[in-house]
Amino acid sequence: VQLQASGGGLVPAGGSLTLSCVASGDIFRINDMAWYRQAPGNQRELVAQITRGGNTDYADSAKGRFIISRDNAKNSVYLQMDNLKPEDTAVYYCHGNIMVSRNYEFEYWGQGTLVTVSS
Repeated sequence: VQLQASGGGLVPAGGSLTLSCVASGDIFRINDMAWYRQAPGNQRELVAQITRGGNTDYADSAKGRFIISRDNAKNSVYLQMDNLKPEDTAVYYCHGNIMVSRNYEFEYWGQGTLVTVSS
């Protein structure tokens, strides 16, 4: 199983980006999915998460600006980011709790995509 993230880039403050992440491989079912980020010198932190049924939760820093969504048919999760701030600059990682069979679930990470917000 692999998670492939894309959509990062350089954007001015106040701008928008949408990140995408698609899971591939021998997948039985994808449960919770999430986006994390890690800025230089900082620990990786949760940005937003979404259950298979679509329930969402956000870090306080993301509330009102970011929207997480998913397409179960496409094994994909998205992060729409609006009103970006320089402090949002980080490498963003997608994460999934993925069942590879009826009895086994594992955690998987994407490779990360860099988001840089200029002031």
